[in-house]
Amino acid sequence: MDPSCVGRMKARPFLAVVLAVALLLLSLAAGGWWLVLQRSPLQLQHQQLVSPRAARFVPRQAALSLYLLSDGEQPVGYARAVAPPRQRRQAAEAVAGLRDGAFAAAGLDYPGELAPWLGRELGFALLASEPGAAPDGWLLALRSRDADGARRFLQRFWQTRSLAGTDLQISSYRGMGLISGRGALVGTTPVPIATALIDDDLVLIASGRGVLEQALDVSQIDELNQAASPRFKQAVQRLEQGALLLTARPETLGPWLGLPGEFTAPGVVQELVASLRPDNRSLELDALLQFAADAAVPAPSADAIGEIDPTGAALLAALQGPSESLALIQRPAAWPAYWQPLLAAVLQAEPGSFPALVTAAADGPLLRSEASQGWLLGTGADQPPPEALAGVLAAEGLIAAPLPVEGDPDLRVWTRLEAGQAGSRFARGDANQLQASLEGARSSQGRLAWWGQTLAVLQEQRDSRKPPRLRLEQLAGLDLPQAPLQWAMAAGRAQPLLQRWSTWQLLSALAGQPLAPAVQSLSLGWEAQPDANLHLKARLEFG
Repeated sequence: MDPSCVGRMKARPFLAVVLAVALLLLSLAAGGWWLVLQRSPLQLQHQQLVSPRAARFVPRQAALSLYLLSDGEQPVGYARAVAPPRQRRQAAEAVAGLRDGAFAAAGLDYPGELAPWLGRELGFALLASEPGAAPDGWLLALRSRDADGARRFLQRFWQTRSLAGTDLQISSYRGMGLISGRGALVGTTPVPIATALIDDDLVLIASGRGVLEQALDVSQIDELNQAASPRFKQAVQRLEQGALLLTARPETLGPWLGLPGEFTAPGVVQELVASLRPDNRSLELDALLQFAADAAVPAPSADAIGEIDPTGAALLAALQGPSESLALIQRPAAWPAYWQPLLAAVLQAEPGSFPALVTAAADGPLLRSEASQGWLLGTGADQPPPEALAGVLAAEGLIAAPLPVEGDPDLRVWTRLEAGQAGSRFARGDANQLQASLEGARSSQGRLAWWGQTLAVLQEQRDSRKPPRLRLEQLAGLDLPQAPLQWAMAAGRAQPLLQRWSTWQLLSALAGQPLAPAVQSLSLGWEAQPDANLHLKARLEFG
């Protein structure tokens, strides 16, 4: 036999062994990498929404419910992982403080009582003793990572409070063992608390025995609990991803989420279902605002607007100069009364002011930009035409006059005549002398018109070659081309807006530090859905 053939035959088993070892090592490496990724806090970015187990114990009429689809440590690890190197400790401490403060509000010490055993999925609900009444009770559902953690927690929980002088009551309800009494953190006022252990790994803690019994009741009747609600399950399926799931009823949409009272009127909005998903240093809110079947969605739908008006895209493409707040509004003249409070918040304009009057007459896309030099409105050249505003502006005491300048022969201004004040440099010794104050100006650029608070704003729009790139990227990131409103804000506009929100103030109090200074930008928008829902999107970016 040829010696070379013998050598090749001997080499084949060796090569096969090498290949098998290589494949085994690659498999082990891939498996190890998969395990690392599964345990990585960055997995929160891709968390699939599921119907939480705790939702079975939450009534469908709960004023507010909140489900965190992770344990208590993963959000802290995520904040540390995505924050800039110099801010990692501060970011982690802020999230940890928010977590600890939230549990402390329920009389629980997270580091000492919960951290050793708490697993994935936390549930919280605000409940009312009567339908439509203000919430007066709460329910907390905590899932254990092992079979013994929940039981050991309850033993230590009530042992500690018993030693502190709490009278305990042990009873049975629907086959479940209930323990109730008054408990609190050291140094705080004791409050009524009741607990139950479900299937050895789910702890229910409620603000009293009655609330806990209500939770056990609805868990046995699918028509009453949230987990079996077709609307809830459909919303979870449509929202797809998120690390946090929120539902809110009309009674909490106003005081907790800041929606205008028009939404919370009887027979209008039924429920809000929203998901919150972290994305690098941003938080994305995706929500469905569900209206009653017989309540028209109070916004121009896609059919009402028709095809996307090219004027809106042209305005965005033509906008120049800096912008702290940028909003694209579709047909503001057609907005019904439901949305007028929101429109006023976007415009920051008093009723009867120049920008408010222009907006009320705009039957096409309107672009509003705000910078240090003042506000700027962009519309189609004939949406509205100046002639259509002549009577309305004159009724407000505004006087129109042409003011042609080089490069802008069609410039027009509106002024208001006012009596000079004594001591004013305009009075020149006569306190009754009239002076003119500029209320607004209009400039034409082909098929577009620009309305400015000052001449400097219009000059910036005419001469600058630097569009507000960051604000335009924020609007593009919403991916809502037919949205009646798309609004993007920089830190200087977003932070004051959030600080006035009562829920943001509550979150800052729980965290023990102001949260607004970390906000870098905010964008939001919504679009009408064919099933009488509104699809809301918002993105909050942190530094």
